[in-house]
Amino acid sequence: MSNMTKILEEDIKNITEQFDMSVFDNKTVLITGATGLIGSICAKSLLTSKYNINVIALVRNKEKALKTFNEHKNLRFIVQDINLPVNTEENIDYIIHTASITASKDFIEKPVETINTAIEGTRNVLELAKKHNIKSMIYLSSLEVYGVPEKEDISENDYGYIDILSPRSSYSESKKTVENLCISYGKEYNVPVKIARLAQTFGAGISIDDNRVFAQFAKSVLYNKNIILHTKGETKRNYCYTTDAVTGIFTVLTKGENNNAYNIANKNTYISIADMAKMLENEHTKVEFVIDNENRGYNPTVKICLNTRKIEALGWSAKINLDEMYKRTVQHLKESPLNA
Repeated sequence: MSNMTKILEEDIKNITEQFDMSVFDNKTVLITGATGLIGSICAKSLLTSKYNINVIALVRNKEKALKTFNEHKNLRFIVQDINLPVNTEENIDYIIHTASITASKDFIEKPVETINTAIEGTRNVLELAKKHNIKSMIYLSSLEVYGVPEKEDISENDYGYIDILSPRSSYSESKKTVENLCISYGKEYNVPVKIARLAQTFGAGISIDDNRVFAQFAKSVLYNKNIILHTKGETKRNYCYTTDAVTGIFTVLTKGENNNAYNIANKNTYISIADMAKMLENEHTKVEFVIDNENRGYNPTVKICLNTRKIEALGWSAKINLDEMYKRTVQHLKESPLNA
């Protein structure tokens, strides 16, 4: 696999050792958003395992895909926009649907595209699943479907308030709609679909130009710069390391119940943004509060601790704690060719 840092190689090896990949032997797995953080790690784990697993990577940009993956006899690309119908005559056993707009800035500046990509893109994938009589499909949703809940300990059937008159809600509302679309295809057409609601997920594999909060924090540590907070950092949530997220996705895909949703998070990482920033302070990096009213696309202040009992009942548990998550992420960015 090309462009892999040592830490990312180690992570992928850990996934193939922690999850019994034999379930995918001689099977074909289609992955949408395959050059994204989660999609690429799913694909690389399947391709580097000792089993004969075929991967069809649905990507928008062939050049980016070739940089992300080396050529592999079991890897094939479909290069297209997810908003167009997906056609392939190849046999497909599993689908991992990760393609999504993920930048908070886009939720505000491109809310129509955010909604269209979620709904149209997923409908196209569900139509493909329906046509191919697959074994299982998983849709990657988000903790944002819970909105602003009234309590902190959030199980899969606890929902809070979402302001539908805010363009920022384009992401959370479209995720909710798509979850219902998945369940509807399950009910009406017997598509065997499951939903993974991920906590904010990061780790080795993130791009140096990722601007999400965890990436900004990791880059501040890497470059010995102060962490600048533009809010009081009161939002509190739990996080998930990439390898834990991927083993969780594989678990739900192969063992989860159809027409059902599962939280994927590390229950031991529940922390506020301000406390997480302070946790990373060292002699070179301090936390600065520069509070202003600029709209950066941040979500409302929430306190959400995803309850993981349901996925743990399938035999999964998170392994990597928050301190280790940051150590591995910073080390990956340090080794990254773009940073050399």
